[in-house]
Amino acid sequence: MELYKREKYLRKIRPFYDACDLIKVISGVRRCGKSSLMEIIADELRDRGINEENIIYIDLDKRGYNKIKTAKQLDGLIEARLQGNGLYYLFLDEIQNVVGFEEVLNGFRADGKVSIFITGSNSYMLSGELITKLTGRYIEFEVYTLSFEEYEHMKEFYHKEVNPNSLIELNRYILEGGFPRTIQIEEESAKRTYVNEVVREIFEKDIRRRVKIKDIASFEAVRNFVINNFGATTSINSLQTALRKTGIAIGRSTVARYIQTLVDAKILYECSRFDMKSKRALSGEKKYYLADLSFYFALNTDNRINYGPVLENMVYFYARSLDYAVSVGRIGKLECDFILRDKELGYSYIQAAYTIALSKETEEREYRALEAIRDNYRKYVVTTDYLLQKRGGIEHVNMMDFMMREGKF
Repeated sequence: MELYKREKYLRKIRPFYDACDLIKVISGVRRCGKSSLMEIIADELRDRGINEENIIYIDLDKRGYNKIKTAKQLDGLIEARLQGNGLYYLFLDEIQNVVGFEEVLNGFRADGKVSIFITGSNSYMLSGELITKLTGRYIEFEVYTLSFEEYEHMKEFYHKEVNPNSLIELNRYILEGGFPRTIQIEEESAKRTYVNEVVREIFEKDIRRRVKIKDIASFEAVRNFVINNFGATTSINSLQTALRKTGIAIGRSTVARYIQTLVDAKILYECSRFDMKSKRALSGEKKYYLADLSFYFALNTDNRINYGPVLENMVYFYARSLDYAVSVGRIGKLECDFILRDKELGYSYIQAAYTIALSKETEEREYRALEAIRDNYRKYVVTTDYLLQKRGGIEHVNMMDFMMREGKF
């Protein structure tokens, strides 16, 4: 089957295809499309005329390679394939399966004859030894599940029905989520079964094998609570108190460890809060967003959509996919949904809401926080409205249109 090209990521990686001095690390939650991205890179190299024997693709999760567990085994496997001339392109899928892989990668990188691409599904891959031994010698490309515009484009690519009403498509996207494989699944119940399997796989492969969790029931209680309250300001103390009210008593350090485990497994992404008057991060207060919205709906039987956190979640990952640093802003008693910082240290500010058209109070609430910011960086109100407001130089944009044209904040 022909693979859908996710250009927003390929554009970032292409300049480094031949860079043998830098290891290309493609990270992201399981099943988000990392392997397909590497296969497309390999296909683009073939289209450039690279010989097949110079392209080495090893999936360490698949039969034939899943018994490669040690650095020595991996080194021997790769060495046996490097028998010709010219630059080699080495693709290693799910590299974290091999203990001590860092030394192997560093050795082949130092030889200057191999351009290395690796994938991994959790943050453990980019901790400890890899950071120590490869500082300045690798570049990470984080891949997320399909954004709304990718969801529509991929459906069109595979000749799936796309409703011309973008609000209907938005609701479908929210309920189905953005795992690429779900595009090929027709029934909604089957899509949820698939997502539940992803959650189970993450727990078994990315959590249980690496973290000692004695009380699985307590861990799942923390996981479910944070997922059910994504987008809400959360602290360890408030979470501990809320769990205690449900009869679950967990120590503060254990709660913190469980949340960090979920972040490391890329189920959750944390967004720190930033006080714009003092220009300091607010310690202990964070928001957590879901790697994919389908996690929420797969773990709940309720199909009702709380659009506030859902749209925030979409904006958060859309901004992250464009390489913005993202935080939540506080201005006195007011809160700005997101402060974005680009690589040139330029800022932009965003308020996200389902609509401001039905209530003057809602419009005032969304604009008031932005109007309280006393600088000249760009400010946006992002909604699903098609009738757009003009007020005080603040840009009011329709979320679906903005994302479909790949707008930048």
